Amino acid sequence: MTTPRRDTYTPESLLAVAVTVFNERGYDGTSMEHLSKAAGISKSSIYHHVSGKEELLRRAVSRALDGLFAILDEEPARSGPSARRLEYVTRRMVEVLTAELPYVTLLLRVRGNTDTERWALERRREFDHRVADLLRAAAQEGEVRRDIDVRLATRLVFGMINSIVEWYRPDGGSIIPRDIADAVARLTFAGLRAEDES
Repeated sequence: MTTPRRDTYTPESLLAVAVTVFNERGYDGTSMEHLSKAAGISKSSIYHHVSGKEELLRRAVSRALDGLFAILDEEPARSGPSARRLEYVTRRMVEVLTAELPYVTLLLRVRGNTDTERWALERRREFDHRVADLLRAAAQEGEVRRDIDVRLATRLVFGMINSIVEWYRPDGGSIIPRDIADAVARLTFAGLRAEDES
């Protein structure tokens, strides 16, 4: 990892470095010494801007969560038939995940060992429930199949999307986020869409 020059250090660049180290070493396996070496600054410089590594964790997972929850406030996620809203949310989840890859990766790896991790898990559950509510509404409207348990379908969709963090690399090939979003939407809704009974 390239060590940033001290005169270009900012709280945002420190956060980016911290997320990289957390993802490489695990949050529990990262010390303030690891962070100061990776950032190229002293521990006291880090403490000048944050209270410790848990604050860095909270800022990082907040960035991921804010991106996900913002989707639900976008107009196409709030109006229209539930199935169309669900497809929009599904596509946007892929876009947020790929745009904020290190931050979402960290969010998906928290285990609940600290107050911040427990808070992040609770927020993730809240987001999952809101997406499940959309799927449930789409089933009630007859737009998606009713013979698949909503909670199971939601978990499978999230599992497919969340697995992207394990293999997607922004500079690693010809696959672009839009292609991934299209493929996820096609795979998901080809299987979920209610068949025409007429």
